[in-house]
Parts: sequence; C-alpha cells; structure tokens
Amino acid sequence: MTGDPIEGQVLLLTAAKASVPPSRLPTLVDRVQADLGPRLEEYRRQYECAYESDDLVAFFVEWGHWDDVGDRLDLEEREQAAVRRAHEEQLLRIGRRDDREEEFETALEIRDPLIVGVDPAA
Repeated sequence: MTGDPIEGQVLLLTAAKASVPPSRLPTLVDRVQADLGPRLEEYRRQYECAYESDDLVAFFVEWGHWDDVGDRLDLEEREQAAVRRAHEEQLLRIGRRDDREEEFETALEIRDPLIVGVDPAA
C-alpha cells in the first residue's frame, strides 16, 4: 500500500477553493493515488522529478496529463480540477519549506504537477 501524498492542511486549503464538497476531496485524492502508485516507475522513466522524499515523489508532467488521469478514473471535470489543484498546492508547500517556491512556480507556468505517494517500508 502506498502512502497519501497530500497533507491534511493542503486538503483543507484546496477544499475551500474547489467546487467539490470538502468531505469528497480526500476520497478523490485516495482514488487517484491508488491509480498513480503502481505507475511510479513509469513516471520515473518518463517525467522530470521535481522533488523526492521517503514519502512521495513529485513530477512535472505535460499539460493535459490530468485529462488522461481523469479519463482513466472517470472523474468529472471539477473533481479532476480539485485533485490537480491539491497536487499543485502540495508541491508549492514543499517549495516554501525547501526554499524552492519560485523555482516550482516558474515550472508550473508550462507544466502540471503530479505527486505519487510511496510506501516508506518499500
């Protein structure tokens, strides 16, 4: 089982801005994580790693990649947008913590963020 890559405070912040009920966002994030987790090695081969820790790996993916994820999981447009926003907010939070916020913001002008939780025991 892979870990949840999005912190609780990030979910709260995102839910306040999202057009999905706050109680629904954690379930959506978990559903996306269940899809992304098994694809981690594929992401490592195909995309630039923006950040990696024991708990998660953040990638920069091309615009439109979230459409593919949403299609695979049959997410409504607003659900997909909310999960994508949660991934972006998480990456920016990491950037603030590691003094890389400006670098991440610049990268996000041309690419999307995608964060995959990893099992620390693996």
